[in-house]
Amino acid sequence: MNHKSIKNYAMTRLLLTVLSLMAVACSDDEAGQVNAQPTMNTGKTLVAYYSYTNNCRDIVTTLTSQLQADVLEIQPAEKGLKYEANGYALGTQLLNAIKAAPGDASSYPAIDPVTTAMDGYQNIIVVTPLWWSQMAAPMQTYLFNYGPQMAGKNVGLIVSSASSSIGGVVADFNRLVPDATRMGDALWINNSNRSQRATLVAQWLSKQTFQSATEMKKMAITIGGQTQSVTLADNKATKELVDRLSNGPINVTLNSSGGFEIWGPLGFALTTSNEQMTAQPGDVVLYNGSNICIFYGTNDWSYTRLGHIDALTESQLADFLQAGQTGIGVTLALPASTGISSIRSSKAESAYYSMGGQRVAQPSHGIYIKDGKKLIIDN
Repeated sequence: MNHKSIKNYAMTRLLLTVLSLMAVACSDDEAGQVNAQPTMNTGKTLVAYYSYTNNCRDIVTTLTSQLQADVLEIQPAEKGLKYEANGYALGTQLLNAIKAAPGDASSYPAIDPVTTAMDGYQNIIVVTPLWWSQMAAPMQTYLFNYGPQMAGKNVGLIVSSASSSIGGVVADFNRLVPDATRMGDALWINNSNRSQRATLVAQWLSKQTFQSATEMKKMAITIGGQTQSVTLADNKATKELVDRLSNGPINVTLNSSGGFEIWGPLGFALTTSNEQMTAQPGDVVLYNGSNICIFYGTNDWSYTRLGHIDALTESQLADFLQAGQTGIGVTLALPASTGISSIRSSKAESAYYSMGGQRVAQPSHGIYIKDGKKLIIDN
């Protein structure tokens, strides 16, 4: 199968299981008294996995039957390799190469190109096998390349093994994804408990801290008296930028460069999460930590994403950005708020909601939200 993002799985109940199974995972307080938002939303979630023997694929199938998520399968670039042959000689060789130089990209085996971007995902769950007490080499490649983009996001880990404990895999995970927020402890599924996979996944999900989806943050860019809206990416740099803009607009002077961008110094540095990309018309990025680049053409380079200008064609962008000119005065600001300041629930209504935030007229087996509390129903 080609490496690609698999279609969105249909929304299902987050923790679909009968009460007799869920009682193992939830105390009396959790069953009837845990506070939660009346319309709980776990945010947009990505499940990234690598599976060699199909055990991890089975885990992902179970996971996505209980959680709405997009799924990304990691595939080695070289197909048909027998990592376990001759006493796991090839697998051990790959792991030793990484261990010898973990900071060198050439130490990691090649994987198929990844087209799924991290922008817009609040939560990421990594599902990986254990190879000789370490994380499987192809998954290490993926996290080496894309772990930095997970900065500021919630991440969870599920590990499949025969019997070996997963401490080494957790250590690899922490090394490769150092700046993300841990959702909770890793889930370990092995040969002794694999038949209980559905219950274990349900229990694990019930203990994780998901980051709720929020309205995409916006920024306004004003040039020559015209203002355009920018949808911001979700990373540390944009959070820091929004914090600065909350104190007032920022004025910068930018210059055209290369026939594809205007750019210049912000006057301060932001946290980088660089990725090699082909910047597109309308992209707003951070270059070298303290320079802002706004594109009306394309360019291949390593940038930190800041956002994208909304709803302008390439020619309209060139006009708006005053392409080809120098000394372009640009004002960055937060747009006037039009959001809802608060949400109130009506207890008289006594509505039930799924864990995905959908109102349910006749709830049956599963976990629901009612009057701000999590409830288990077994009809």
